[in-house]
Amino acid sequence: MIAKIKHPNPVLIGVSLGGILVQEMAKQISVQKIIIVSSVKLKKELPKRMLFARYTKIHKLLPTGLVNNVELLAKYAFGETVVKRLELYEKYLSIRDKYYIDWCIHQMVNWNQTTYPYNLVHIHGDKDTVFPIANISDCTVVKNGTHTMIIHRAKWFNEHLPTIILD
Repeated sequence: MIAKIKHPNPVLIGVSLGGILVQEMAKQISVQKIIIVSSVKLKKELPKRMLFARYTKIHKLLPTGLVNNVELLAKYAFGETVVKRLELYEKYLSIRDKYYIDWCIHQMVNWNQTTYPYNLVHIHGDKDTVFPIANISDCTVVKNGTHTMIIHRAKWFNEHLPTIILD
């Protein structure tokens, strides 16, 4: 992915696992800023269930084969209200390869970062059930923001992200 970056000293933005990805990319190239959304910046911010999965390997038993049934997966992961926004979720959950999803889960539960860079901005919803706000420190909190707030709170991002990028 780094090879696709055309600009020197870019601002990298990542959501969820993408937040971890941009942090790892920033360890290899010079960046102006790292912005993570609905993500974690430290191993200790991972929820207990992910830390439990790290040590027990229970995440290997998850039915990730269901990923091809987006409606069922979205309901399981995000609740019944997803039906109204299924088209957006299908775009958001566009990668449906079981092996890729397994790899992502493995990378997430085994991520081991203990410090984060000075130029990192963390945006997090106070209603995120994937990465509960109780585990998160030093972030900009979005009221009523869920793990998928980039979809539900797009207006907030349209209003605030330009300033966050330029600050």
